[in-house]
Amino acid sequence: MRLATAAVLSALVFTMHGCAACKRVAYEGWRRDRWQQPERVIAALELRTGERVADVGAGSGYFTFRLAEAVGPDGVVYAVDTDAAMVAYLRERARAAGARNVDVIQATPADPGIPPGGVGLLFTSNTYHHLDDPVAYFRDARRHLRPGGRVAILDLNDRSWLAWLLGHYTLPETMRADMAAAGFRVQAEHSFVPRQTFLVFVPDG
Repeated sequence: MRLATAAVLSALVFTMHGCAACKRVAYEGWRRDRWQQPERVIAALELRTGERVADVGAGSGYFTFRLAEAVGPDGVVYAVDTDAAMVAYLRERARAAGARNVDVIQATPADPGIPPGGVGLLFTSNTYHHLDDPVAYFRDARRHLRPGGRVAILDLNDRSWLAWLLGHYTLPETMRADMAAAGFRVQAEHSFVPRQTFLVFVPDG
C-alpha cells in the first residue's frame, strides 16, 4: 500500500512540475467528465449569447472551449493562465479549433490581465486554493466585472483523500469568508459536483 501511494505521489509530482503534455493529462484525465459534470456546470452558469467570460486558471482549456460554445461566436472567453506552457498550448488549441472567440492571456499571479471592458462572468475551477491571497485577488478582480457581473468558483473540497493529502482544497466556509472579506456575497450554491464546492458570488453593494 505504501509503495502504491508513493508511486501515485511521485507521478503527481512529475505531473505538476513536468512537461506540458503531462500537465494536460493531470487536468483532463482520470475520468474527469464523469465526476465534473461539465455540461451541468455550464448550464448552471446560465450564460447568454454574446457574453464575455474570463476562465481564470484555464489550464489545458477543459472549461474554456465549453464556455466559448455557450457564449457563441459573438461572445468572448478570455483563457487566463500563469503557466507559459499551458498558454502556448491553449493558443495552439484555439487556432487549430478555429475558436475565434477564445482570447488566451498570459497572466501574473496577482492580476488576470483581462482587457479593458470587463466581463460578465469571472469563472475559475480548481485554482482558488493556489492563490496566495484570495481576498486581495478577488477584491482587485472586482474592477474587471461589468455591472451585474458574477464570480463563479469551483474548488476541490475535502471529500477526496488525495486533495486532503496534498492540501489542494478549500472548505466552503473558508471560501465564503474570504469572498465576503473581498466584498462579495453568495448568489447561488450548487451541490451536484461532490468533489467540489461550487459557489457563485456577486459584488456586495
